[in-house]
Amino acid sequence: VKPPPTDNTSRALERTKYITTTMQNENGDNVDLYVPRKCSWTNRLLTSGDHGSVQINVGNVDPVTGLFTGESTPFAISGYVRAKSEADEALTALVKANDAKAGSAE
Repeated sequence: VKPPPTDNTSRALERTKYITTTMQNENGDNVDLYVPRKCSWTNRLLTSGDHGSVQINVGNVDPVTGLFTGESTPFAISGYVRAKSEADEALTALVKANDAKAGSAE
């Protein structure tokens, strides 16, 4: 059995294998270029390769006047849910649950 190489290059590679870096600005805020989202229905991670996923912003409505308040609630739906033709059911249930939660908070 051949011993592992002892040159400095392989040692440097071993040390850098476990170093993780994050991009931060001067204030220390995270400024990574890609922050993955999760499906609102299945809680699956939406990867950058999931080209079937969508994000739908549903407008918030004032319960008294019935007018749009200018705010919206985003819902992300994975390509898996859309491929199974369950996105309409998922979005309806998510919006109803969000309305119930907003109604009980008031």
